[in-house]
Amino acid sequence: MFKSLDKPYLIAEISANHNGKLSAAKKLIHLAKTQGADAVKIQTYTPDSMTLRSKKNFFKIKSGIWKGYTLWDLYNQAQTPLEWHKELFSYAKKLKIKIFSTPFDELAVDFLEELNCPIYKISSFEMTDLPLIKKISRTKKPIIISTGMANLEEIEECFNTAKANGAKDITLLYCVSNYPSNKKDFNLNNISVLKNKFKCRVGLSDHSLDTSIAQAAVAVGAEVFEKHIAYSGQKKGLDLKFSLKGREIKKYRDAIDDTYKLLGKKYFFRNKTENINKKYRRSIFAVKDINKGDLFSYENLRRVWPAYGIEPKYFEKIIGRKSPISISKNTPLKKQILIKLNIV
Repeated sequence: MFKSLDKPYLIAEISANHNGKLSAAKKLIHLAKTQGADAVKIQTYTPDSMTLRSKKNFFKIKSGIWKGYTLWDLYNQAQTPLEWHKELFSYAKKLKIKIFSTPFDELAVDFLEELNCPIYKISSFEMTDLPLIKKISRTKKPIIISTGMANLEEIEECFNTAKANGAKDITLLYCVSNYPSNKKDFNLNNISVLKNKFKCRVGLSDHSLDTSIAQAAVAVGAEVFEKHIAYSGQKKGLDLKFSLKGREIKKYRDAIDDTYKLLGKKYFFRNKTENINKKYRRSIFAVKDINKGDLFSYENLRRVWPAYGIEPKYFEKIIGRKSPISISKNTPLKKQILIKLNIV
């Protein structure tokens, strides 16, 4: 899926923010492209593939930003109609931005295969649906798995099922399934835990309103980021409360990129721009006139700024030795002295 990354990979999630309008879905794809996203993602389902059309209490949402909806009504309003998909895939290709989807059942996988969907995303709510995991894995396409709500055992079962059924390129996304998520909900060390345990690429599915969370995620090893988007000035949208709007997408892009650059190289590296300040290190100076044959002592030598003389590490090695040359007061001792004393 990814070549060696030289910056974080940003996925712009449209989800339900098209508000049932194809033109709005296209507008969001265009926005994702212009604001620096690497890919755009949609969701593939019908309300009947998600839940039952019932008003029984089982199916009523009783809290959160979707309180008052039945599940069927929510997904009926939120769906990206199947008849849009071909046009959206074509439009994204025209804009030269990668597009892929989250299928929510096996029929959705078959449907997306006809569109040559290049990547499959598994939502946090679907990662325990092992028959679906098997179906997706058998396509041999790259898979991104969100892990919201899941414990390590559940993640391991999902991951191993995917591997056993042919998935070779798996990315795990640490996710907090609160909408929106608050700072106190996060434990970003989970990213390191996932990387160490599963030896795969790990990222963040980010439902927060705070860019600093994503920046911190970069610092602990996140490479792929998924963020819901909306257009500037948008007033309506089921996911609006945890979406980046308009130019906020580019600001988020820049924030994670800047943090990634701060991490630098994967080996110890010191920029040459610092070298100019090496002259302010200490070195060994004569503080009295020293004649050839005089003993070096604490009275005639000191370790002081600047670093025009030999390094302080040689100080104790020359104390008590005879000076091989004459040295004027307030001048640095040079390397030739070490050579004449057979110290180097």
